[in-house]
Amino acid sequence: MSNSVDLSDLPPELLETIAKKLKIHKDYIRFRAVCIGFRDSVPKIPKHLPCQLPWLMLPRRTNQDPESNLRSFLSISDGKVHLINLPEDSDNHRRCGSSHGWLVMLDETPLISIVNPLTQCKQHLPPLSSFPNVINFAPGETGREYTIKTSDDDVYTCSSKEMRDSFIKKVVFSSSPSNEDADYYALAILNQTGDLAYCKKGDKRWKFIDDANSYCEDVVYYEDCFYAVSKHGTIAKCDVNGPTPDVFFLETQRQIGGDMQYLVNWKDELLLVTRYTELEFNMDQNKLDIVYKTSEFQVYKLVLNGLKWEGVSELDGHTLFLGENSSIAFCASDFPGCKRDCIYFTDDYSEWNYDGANGNHDLGVYDLGNESLEALTCYPEEFYSGRRWPPPIWFTPSLH
Repeated sequence: MSNSVDLSDLPPELLETIAKKLKIHKDYIRFRAVCIGFRDSVPKIPKHLPCQLPWLMLPRRTNQDPESNLRSFLSISDGKVHLINLPEDSDNHRRCGSSHGWLVMLDETPLISIVNPLTQCKQHLPPLSSFPNVINFAPGETGREYTIKTSDDDVYTCSSKEMRDSFIKKVVFSSSPSNEDADYYALAILNQTGDLAYCKKGDKRWKFIDDANSYCEDVVYYEDCFYAVSKHGTIAKCDVNGPTPDVFFLETQRQIGGDMQYLVNWKDELLLVTRYTELEFNMDQNKLDIVYKTSEFQVYKLVLNGLKWEGVSELDGHTLFLGENSSIAFCASDFPGCKRDCIYFTDDYSEWNYDGANGNHDLGVYDLGNESLEALTCYPEEFYSGRRWPPPIWFTPSLH
């Protein structure tokens, strides 16, 4: 008498319960591939999965056909490179954000496109010409298409290429733009002025958060508000849900030292991550390259009772991903290949590091426990050698 079980006879409600226990999208795909019964018992696109471990979007291969629209994404869990057709990321595009599975793309037109590389869905945010400090856009004036007004009422012009490359530092979303039944907000950090601008789904123009100027190091959406951090680690809480934004300041002690600040939602608490860099001098073929390299990170937890930053030496088994992406934390044990109590980082100061400099990208893994830096061992340097613009960026794969 056989004790074997015909998997196709398992009740659908049991299969649904098992599927909801899965946390990794690849495991979910394998589950549906077992047989027709498994496939029919659960939806093709799962909505219960947590945010997936980021892939690293790589620069073009050194030997890649310039006409090719294929882009490479590195999975750090298994070291595999996934090729995705992405015509929105041609050579004349720049990425200025990665949030909730969507990339924010700029080119030498006013358009700000957002695209989900996996689903190929595409939307548009209000154009560059609709920011409050852009007082004129003249496409026929080559090299000075945009007229910008500063907070001091000075006026200057800049080209379409300059707007693409340096006007916006990063765009962060409040939630995924994929949800057709829900609104979302986008917040843009402007590079040169330090302004914060926001828009709501369906808006035609950007609006400034006037009181939060200079809180422009990083932004995270936390407890239904955008939290922005200054160079000194002070916080502006920006509520954009009403007709006009409300800004509240969290008067924490000023952080001394460090070159960049990041905010991360970690276990429903707010972390401040300070990044330290040092200058590196490279002499190659009688050319001196001066570039920045990361030397260490320091992490602090916001203590609401007394409003202070408290240093932390471990992340309770979590892992942080920092760069031009929306800063994000994961429980390392949920994802194979992810190192606990570590910070995975990419360079997000490309304007300083990409003027024909030699060497490789400033990316790697920082172990908070032993305060050590190591290379991202799965990075395929043989195909992506050299410091190439735009730099790699973390991307959270999502089918939503």
